[in-house]
Amino acid sequence: MASLVPLSAIDPALVEQLLDAAFGEERHARTAYRIRAGMDWLEGASFAALDDEDYLAGTIQLWPVALTDPKGRAHPMIMVGPVAVMPGRQGEGFGKALMAASLGAIDAGFEEGAAPLPQVMIGDPDYYDRWGFLADHTGGWHCPGPYDRDRLLARTGNPAVLPAEGMLGPWNS
Repeated sequence: MASLVPLSAIDPALVEQLLDAAFGEERHARTAYRIRAGMDWLEGASFAALDDEDYLAGTIQLWPVALTDPKGRAHPMIMVGPVAVMPGRQGEGFGKALMAASLGAIDAGFEEGAAPLPQVMIGDPDYYDRWGFLADHTGGWHCPGPYDRDRLLARTGNPAVLPAEGMLGPWNS
């Protein structure tokens, strides 16, 4: 099965090739890119999956973002994605392994008893609900570009910390 390595161990050009193959070369126009514009992915929670022959099969990147509420307060979050698996390798468990590694890194990165930052993503609710990503609390949220409200998902151990309204964007702390 796959071996997981820190994404920083992979040549960035190979990551870009995989992302182009998985999402197309027009991917940079997607709303998710606008949300995380100007940010660097989080090294401690972003991974690559290598197949049995050490070929790059998938990647996951996590990003610092914030939901800015109507009063202008920024609520830090972590954006999950893209989760990319090379076409032809999908359905082999690479995406699940990458999600488990990244979410495990988030959850382990906080002191015992402290809750990790809420996570947000744009994705398939029927697939990502297994990790607790739901659209239940994102109905009043907005994005800097087109998106399907049902695909704007959040994961948190305490939904009470999520603002009811706001605009997603880069986390400019």
